[in-house]
Amino acid sequence: MLLLHIGQLATLKGGGKKPRTGTEMGNLAIIEDGAVAVKDGTIVAVGTTSDVRSQFDEGSSTARIELPNQLVIPGLVDSHTHLVFGGSRENDFAMKLEGKTYMEILEAGGGILNTLHHTRESTREILTGNAHVYATSMIENGTTTIEAKSGYGLDVENEVKMLEALRDLTERLPARIASTFLGAHAVPPEYEGRTDDYVDLVVQKMIPEIVARGLAEFCDVFCEKGVFEVEQSRRILLAAREAGMRLKVHADEIVQLGGAELAAEVGAVSADHLLKASDDGLEKMIKAGTIATLLPATAFSLNTDYAEARKMIEMGLPVALATDFNPNCANESLFFTMALACYKMKMTAREAISASTINGAHALGRGDQVGSIEVGKRADILVMSCPNPEYITWRFGMNLTHTVISGGEVIYTKFGR
Repeated sequence: MLLLHIGQLATLKGGGKKPRTGTEMGNLAIIEDGAVAVKDGTIVAVGTTSDVRSQFDEGSSTARIELPNQLVIPGLVDSHTHLVFGGSRENDFAMKLEGKTYMEILEAGGGILNTLHHTRESTREILTGNAHVYATSMIENGTTTIEAKSGYGLDVENEVKMLEALRDLTERLPARIASTFLGAHAVPPEYEGRTDDYVDLVVQKMIPEIVARGLAEFCDVFCEKGVFEVEQSRRILLAAREAGMRLKVHADEIVQLGGAELAAEVGAVSADHLLKASDDGLEKMIKAGTIATLLPATAFSLNTDYAEARKMIEMGLPVALATDFNPNCANESLFFTMALACYKMKMTAREAISASTINGAHALGRGDQVGSIEVGKRADILVMSCPNPEYITWRFGMNLTHTVISGGEVIYTKFGR
């Protein structure tokens, strides 16, 4: 495949070894009249159209696609989603409109408890089918790598079922998926008032079972006051690390609890949310190499304050963006996420692109494989019907996808599959 005469080719070159930070986040390494050559699913040449044509041997079977006036960037990386669950939560949304808080909705039997019931009642096949619908929408919005968590089963059988559904989805989906075990998402009703006993179940039963079946690469914990306190979260994370899993943390979303500090302490790949994170916690994340994954659509859906992205970037902390798609935040679009990041978190459009591509890839430990358009990397490429990066967030609310390429194959185009 040859992509030729690209209006602007944003390669994000040089981001394979480490995430972009500071002023680097605004440098997309753009090539005018750019070109990309792909062979066997891998990028083999990048440069101007004349340069690439001079070094790439065009065979008769080579597909040539000309893209004048288009913006081409790496395929988007959604590094935090809750893709698999049963049921839906439109009734919760109605309660939100009445002014109920998240905790009030939870106490009324909504929230995670509502989804817990429907997830436990759903078959593995139903969970896979539901997730396929959501993931297909994400692909049509330019996403080629999706992280997905468990966390609505909250017992051994149903957490395994969720992750098996996710594995089934991986076999059906043209995008790549990273699996995360989030058994410590909430305390189920049968363990109410016995959080330490539930932590025992996660550590002694769930983690060994998940690892033995090879169902998840990461382990995540909802470290939050009234859910899993710092010491309980630390115990789960250390057990998961000892079992060979990489770590993520839902940190400091509702109150400043010390989740950012804990993420740095245990060597988590990312700490996510961070609306209430302390400056000391953020500094510790920088030293530990932990990425800040920000989820502005969650703040939008909850009508709360937003994370301080501008401050984090100026501190030198690598920032990623993700949708946080879940039953309480049904956001399947990183385009919408990027627009919110600009309007509500004072990021620039170019920083938002870096955060949704190469930094998202690093938040999944895949920065050497995807997230930039460079020779040797997987050919995950997004073609957009827009002339420049700023246009993306100017046309907020629009799906600007022209064509999505995953592993060198066209998996979606607005002109028909």
